[in-house]
Amino acid sequence: MNKFKVLLVYPNLPMVNLLPSNIAILSACLKEAGIDVKLFDTTLYNTAGKSVDEIRVEHLQLRAFNLNNKGVEYKGTDACEDFVQTVDNYKPDIIGVSATDDTYELGIKLVASVKNRNIFTIVGGVYPTFSPEKVINNKNVDAICVGEGEEALVELCRRMIDNESIANIKNIWVKENGRICKNSMRAAIDLDKLPYEDYTLFEEKRLYRPMQGKIYRMIPITIDRGCPYNCSYCAAPSQRRLYKNEELGRYFRRKSTKRVIDELQHNIDKYKADYVYFNSETFFAKKEDSIEEFAREYAKKIGLPFWCQTRIETITENSIKILEDMNCDRISIGLEHGNEEFRKKILKKPFSNKQVINAFNLLERSRIPVTVNNIIGFPDETRDIAFDTILLNRKISADSYTVCIFTPFTGTPLRQYCIDKGYLESDSKSGNPFTGSILVMPDFSQDQIMGLVRTFPLYVKMQESYFDKIKIAEQLNEKGNKMFAELREVYISKYFFNE
Repeated sequence: MNKFKVLLVYPNLPMVNLLPSNIAILSACLKEAGIDVKLFDTTLYNTAGKSVDEIRVEHLQLRAFNLNNKGVEYKGTDACEDFVQTVDNYKPDIIGVSATDDTYELGIKLVASVKNRNIFTIVGGVYPTFSPEKVINNKNVDAICVGEGEEALVELCRRMIDNESIANIKNIWVKENGRICKNSMRAAIDLDKLPYEDYTLFEEKRLYRPMQGKIYRMIPITIDRGCPYNCSYCAAPSQRRLYKNEELGRYFRRKSTKRVIDELQHNIDKYKADYVYFNSETFFAKKEDSIEEFAREYAKKIGLPFWCQTRIETITENSIKILEDMNCDRISIGLEHGNEEFRKKILKKPFSNKQVINAFNLLERSRIPVTVNNIIGFPDETRDIAFDTILLNRKISADSYTVCIFTPFTGTPLRQYCIDKGYLESDSKSGNPFTGSILVMPDFSQDQIMGLVRTFPLYVKMQESYFDKIKIAEQLNEKGNKMFAELREVYISKYFFNE
């Protein structure tokens, strides 16, 4: 088996320097099965102009940082040329691409550059899971993985090694003799039985990640998979529906406390991490006694500063105390929208504005810095409705404010809603949460959305006497750009200092 080789491909947005757990667990499973693995990672190639973090710094959502001090900088070579060379040198038996909506095209561009080598190519991830017909019919793709890939990819390799048919592997669709074999789903994996995530494939400089102006040697840890909530802009509800058959088990699962602590101890020691990133949609999506057990074990055996995210409904005096006792360094909370009726009806987030204010009042009394996450440009939104999000943010206190542009990702309920309303063509690309809206709406233009996104922190933090100037800064023209630059400097000096 050691001679059978898999080249994993991670087509990432430039300088999004958080290590991906999905690639790390696939590598671990393949190596456990005795299969050789190599990675081609595009993170350090400048494939898309400005990076997401550069845009967020420009829009006052992040404090400025410098990864160069840790040796993290763009490669001076071309990603496609390096990929071809990697393939020719490594000579893989399988190329496996992990793809999301915003990285799929780059992944296809890479594999297209070596298609004449006749290497079996499989694409997995969220995008092929919810756009299977589109991906499997791409001429550069031989197979796709729908749903979880850990067991499916290992089974594919073993069958190819043994020269057995690969036509009926669960979770995999494969082209064979001019037809497409579409196989059923396999049962959800027991997360505790998976090997530890393998980050040895990545360059060491990929361990470094900025967190509000500071650079940490950060290790992510997966504590669960999926999410129990029904937010309409997220793919989690659709992922759960894939597993509606009771025989397949529940998609939302958690690792046991012992497993997470053991894995953390192993990875912190192995990768010399000084910061932990909890890879979970909602950190407190578990029973209180289970959280308290985990918190005690983390404080006693780990103790490193960490980042996590959770929901408004989970913030209580007790949950805040738990985070403080664990040495939480920062927490992110998804508010998304400030109009209570709109948030409940369109986003399927039923908490009230009163709950929001009460939660942030509790957090303000803690020592934990808070980032509040917002989204602008939802379907049916107008500038006035979007401004309700600004007004609610003005009533709460946070260390930083993130605002993204709504992006109709494949597999999310809101994407189909946008298509049905005529705001989006059915075959439209999903776009990017930071570069511009792709929706065409009669009452909220793409320029209005972008203008409000870039001025969002200004509106939230600055006095109302500045509002006329900030409205000028919304304009995406020379006058607006000049005003935004002036106000940005005021904001940085007054509100966005580094401690």
